[in-house]
Amino acid sequence: MACSAGARGWGAEVLPEELSAGEVTYWTVILVLGAVVIVAVVVLLSLLVAFVKRIGAGVNAIAGTLTAITENTADTKLITATGDGLELVLAEGLQHHLFLGRVVGKV
Repeated sequence: MACSAGARGWGAEVLPEELSAGEVTYWTVILVLGAVVIVAVVVLLSLLVAFVKRIGAGVNAIAGTLTAITENTADTKLITATGDGLELVLAEGLQHHLFLGRVVGKV
């Protein structure tokens, strides 16, 4: 009477005469392909994690730059007041130049 696979238990070995050479080759190829697929998945997932971390670092850098821009442009309302003050300083400088030119006589 032939013994079924379930009756042999976990520790039972498959005897070589039960499998043909083609079947052994088939299962060897399948197992090797499975191992290659597993390694490829691990490598691709590792690359994905590395790329996501790199993108996250770039996003954080951009967020810092945007915060700095906001802080730098917070006082833009002072630009017009500074421009008006600059016009006054330039006009005063021109007055000094003209005065000194008349006094010295070289203008």
